Order: sequence, then C-alpha cells, then structure tokens
Amino acid sequence: KKGHKLRSTLPPLTPAKTPRQLESFCGNKQSTMPKKPKSQRRKKGKSLGDIGENEGIEIFGGGGGGGEVDILSEDHTVADESSFNSFYEEFGDNGNSDNDTGAEEEDVSDPQSRAEIAASNRHTRLLEALSLASTIPTEKRTVKREQYLRRLFKAISQFAAGQSGQEAVLSRVDDAIVPACKTGLRGGSASPAEQYAACRVLEVTSVILGGDHDDYVEAVDRPLRIVVKSTGRAPQVRGAALRALSMIHFICDANEAGTNSVLDLCEEVCAPQYRGEDVCPTLRAIALDCWALLSTTVDDAYIAGDELGSETGENGRGVVILPLLSQCLNESNVELRCAAGECVALIHESRLNLGIDDDEGENASERRFRRGSWDGSEWEVLMDEVKQRVAELSVESGRHMSKKAKKEQRATFRDFMATIVDDEPPVEVVNFRGGTLNLKSWREIVQINFVRHCLQGGFQIQLMTNETLHMVFNIDAAIINDAEGASLSQLEKRLIMSKTSDVAKAADRDLTRRRRNRTNAKNYFITADGEDI
Repeated sequence: KKGHKLRSTLPPLTPAKTPRQLESFCGNKQSTMPKKPKSQRRKKGKSLGDIGENEGIEIFGGGGGGGEVDILSEDHTVADESSFNSFYEEFGDNGNSDNDTGAEEEDVSDPQSRAEIAASNRHTRLLEALSLASTIPTEKRTVKREQYLRRLFKAISQFAAGQSGQEAVLSRVDDAIVPACKTGLRGGSASPAEQYAACRVLEVTSVILGGDHDDYVEAVDRPLRIVVKSTGRAPQVRGAALRALSMIHFICDANEAGTNSVLDLCEEVCAPQYRGEDVCPTLRAIALDCWALLSTTVDDAYIAGDELGSETGENGRGVVILPLLSQCLNESNVELRCAAGECVALIHESRLNLGIDDDEGENASERRFRRGSWDGSEWEVLMDEVKQRVAELSVESGRHMSKKAKKEQRATFRDFMATIVDDEPPVEVVNFRGGTLNLKSWREIVQINFVRHCLQGGFQIQLMTNETLHMVFNIDAAIINDAEGASLSQLEKRLIMSKTSDVAKAADRDLTRRRRNRTNAKNYFITADGEDI
C-alpha cells in the first residue's frame, strides 16, 4: 500500500521514444526535415492564416495592416496586369459583355454609336472610383485604402478621357482625390504600398488637370516634399513622390521658382549621400530622370551655358553636375547608368544648340562648333572621359550581367553615343492609335518616356484625347478624331490583331520556311553529292 501511494504521487512518465527518435536524440542520425524560413514560421498565439492578414505580407511587398514591411520590390507598380491591355478592351469596344444583347445590338454595328457607348461606360466607371475615393479618409484598413487608390489610379489614367473626364476629375479634386492621397501619405498608419499608390494618383491627376492649376500645386507640394526628404521611408515611395512632384510642376505650375526648387531637390537626392545616409541607386536614378524632365522646360543656356556662352556669366545646371554624372556612369547599377547617360545627352544637345544662331552668316557646322563645342573650355577633359565611358558601355560584355540587361544597355548607350560622340540628333517614332509621333530631340524623348511611365495602361487613350499632351508634343487633334471614328469592332480585332489570325499564321509559316532553308544551307555539305562539292 505504501508503494501504491508513492507511485500515485509521482508525476506521469513520458511516453517511450520510438527507435527513430532515439537515434535522432542520441546523435546517430541527423534530422532530414528542412528548417522553415522566419517569414513562414508561426508566431506564438497566432495561426498560420493570421500571418498574411495581420503582418503585412503581400506579393507586392508592404501592403498589409501592420505596416511592418518597409521595403517594396524594385518592379513594384500600382497598375495590375489587365491595365496594360485595357485600352484595346475598353476604349474601342462597346463595353458590353457577351450576354448583353438586346435593343443596343443594332447600334453596335455603327462605329459612332460604339464610341459613344464606350465613352459612357468609361465615365460611369470614373464616377464610381471617385465616389469610393471619398471614403478613403474614413477607412481603417490599409489594404482597402490601397485597393481604392489602385482603382482610382486606373480610373483617372484610363477612363478620364476628353473634356468630360477632365471636368469630372476637376470637380472632385479638393473633396475626394487630395484628401484620399494625403491620408495615404501618412508614414505611421499607411503601408509603403499605400504611400506609393497615393503618389502615383497625384502624379496622374496632374496630367488630367493640365496647366495653370496653382491651387493643386500648393495643396500637394509640401506633403510630397516631406515624403522625399524622409530617409526612413522606402526608396520606391520616395522615388514615386519625387516623380509626382516633378510631373506636377512640369504640367500644372507656371512659376519658375517652384521648378528651380524641385531641381535643387533632385540634385541633392541624386548625390551618393543625402542627410548623412547613403542613397539607394534606384532613387538616384529616379532623381536624375526628374532632373532631366524639368530641365526640358528651361533655356539651353541655363542648362549647358558657361561664362563664354551664357548671358548671365554663370555656369549652367547641367555643367555643374557633370562630375557627378561621370561618377554615375561608373556605377554598377544599370538604371543609374542609363539615367546619367540620358542627362549627359540632354546637356550635350543643349550645348550644341547654343552654337546655332540664325543671325550668323557661316554654315551650320561652323556656327555649331564656334560656341556649342566643349573645345577650349574647362570641361573639355571631363567630356572626353565621359565620351570614352559612353562608348565603352555601348559595347560592354561580360558574365557579370544577364544577356537581357547587356542587350538593353548596349541599345540605350548606342543612342547616347550617337549624340554625345557623333553629334547626331536622336530619332524615335511612337506609334499610337490615331497617328504617329516623330521625336527628333532628347527633350521630347525625355518628356514622352516620363509621361509613358506615369500613365502606364492609359498612355494610348490619353495621347489621343488629352489636350495638354497634344500641346506638349504638337499633335493634331483633328487627325486623331478621324482615326477614332474608324475604330474596329471586336470581331475585326480578332481577325486582324489576334495571334490566331490569318496574318499571324502567314507570318509563322514564313518564319518556319526561312528557318528550315537556313538549316538546310548549313547542313548542305553533309547531304550534298560529291559532284556538287
């Protein structure tokens, strides 16, 4: 009995270990189960399903409720995959699904009626997105706020077309768009993805509003500057804020003082260090792109002039940052290299334009090399080094870069070398639905690339309907309207533009035939008779 009582008071024995557990415990056999990374481990008191909802883990990075992830991916974008193809789906179509058949079926065959129906559908979607934007300041969930901002960006860039779209956006700027974006720019409660989306909405809104909107500039200038100067925020967010600030001053601001202040900010951010901290190469590249955009709005002497060619006797902004651009060309980041090369090409083009004067009697080449050359100036040696570096990057090869990156870098720097080394103007053709845009200067190329990055999926429709872009790029609206009236139906698009169309099949058969002939020619020495050899 005593022993029985004693056994009852003892703690329960642990179950016996299995042979495999004994081997692992004794060290005779190592465990083969891999260890999970920290991002996939379950924290104490939380289930696996709560990690993705509460910890802010998303595909795009930093888009959750907790806001713990402060880093966005380098290819993060505010547009979804369907936005890039939405122009052909929503602009030229009648906007009806396959099941919507009825009284409107007779009018769909008319191109004019199709355009009217598509415009009505776009306007309806724009109004819905603007109404949702008014609820963003009161929404507590950052995921929902980000979704509303993404939807607002798509609506403004793709559905705010023509005069009606501009009026709808202008009527809701003060009470819906600006308050929603200011809510998204808050660093404490807003996630990096939400901040990025808010910056992109402000940027695309400036393109729709057009020029002479100083009230809009004053409302968003200070919040965007705060985001750019905040070194603790994600580099992609700071870059998006700087892009938005530059586009707003490029389109809406008519004051030169504001443009000069943004140029000063770009020159500070593109330096290797800003406020005692190293600057991300991606952010430095964005700062150089913004500097190039705003430099297209000032005179050539203000960019590339010096004490010999400038009326004020001061060095131009571009001449001053030439040493910094030369250092950027030697960096390992490809985006930073390309941005620096584009700035050098723009500065060199402005320098060459200083030598062209209609009042002088000599030919164009003599006038160009009289004042527009770097020969004899204090920057001659530096420009020779830059030209040599640009020529090297145009033919660079090695295993430290991928094949795609090397191909893009060579093609880009070949265009830069044509201007910087050979003094040849660039030529770029932009085809859009309704016409062709021929660009023959780096000023126009810088502007079109910046606008294309801003609008993304809405670039085509805005290039056709936006009056501000027509003024910037000298586009004739009458020719575009004629092409818009002759838009294709859904069936015609499938027969002509689809990959399964007769044209695509004929091109595929021709490619197969030429590939077979080329292979037979290479193997001719194997199959040929002795007499032919």
